[in-house]
Amino acid sequence: MSRFLRWFARFVLPPLALFVLVLIVWHSTVAAFGIKRYLVPKPGDVIAAGWSNRATLLAAAMMTGKAAVAGFACSFVAGLLTACVFSQSRTIQRSVYPYAIFLQTVPIVAVAPLIVNWFGYGLLSVVVVAFVISVFPIITNATTGLTAIDRNLLELFELAGASRWQTLWKLRLPASVPHLATGAKISSGLSVVGAIVGEMFAGSGMDQPGLGYLITQSSGFLKTDYLFAAVWTSAVLGIVIFGAVSIFSAWIISRWYGDAIAS
Repeated sequence: MSRFLRWFARFVLPPLALFVLVLIVWHSTVAAFGIKRYLVPKPGDVIAAGWSNRATLLAAAMMTGKAAVAGFACSFVAGLLTACVFSQSRTIQRSVYPYAIFLQTVPIVAVAPLIVNWFGYGLLSVVVVAFVISVFPIITNATTGLTAIDRNLLELFELAGASRWQTLWKLRLPASVPHLATGAKISSGLSVVGAIVGEMFAGSGMDQPGLGYLITQSSGFLKTDYLFAAVWTSAVLGIVIFGAVSIFSAWIISRWYGDAIAS
């Protein structure tokens, strides 16, 4: 129990205390200045709106989470495959990498309408938007991990007569695991952002609306307390997905280094 208390005091208590402080300051500011509810509601109003619409928010979070996870999975696979190609050819890397940077620098709100025109309204467009916004960190970190290899190890594999495939599979990919984990954590958070942005443009065609659609709808009707509740739900969803990816990444890294040390 003492170990749990130390962990709670170190990692949970500080952000929890800050959150409570923010709520107190928020409530006090709104009450002191008499800010209208449709501009900034009190935290109690947001909690009440979230509780009264909890079923809708939960269903929307599940839909947004489905799109975000699908976009993240596609970005991880595509980003890793692209990085593997980059690691085998500097010419291809120098030719294609600027376009990957272009994909990241173009504002997603400018690309999303085009994606809707190409793929139509619905879940597919939302997944594509989540993919576009989350693929670049995977490409960047995986490429770094696959190419930042000790020259002595590469020469050792060459002396042993290893093929390009054997070097990639047995040297480059294992060495890139920490970089892949970093890229996955960044990409997982961005995939939630991409899913919500995608739903703002393409969510009207979905059987079950996501959080992005609820945010747009509540904002249009000035239901600010409901809007805040949807934003809070989005934040919780992002934390859950990021936390799951972080825990899995830490487990993979610990097992990899544990096996490496053991051998």
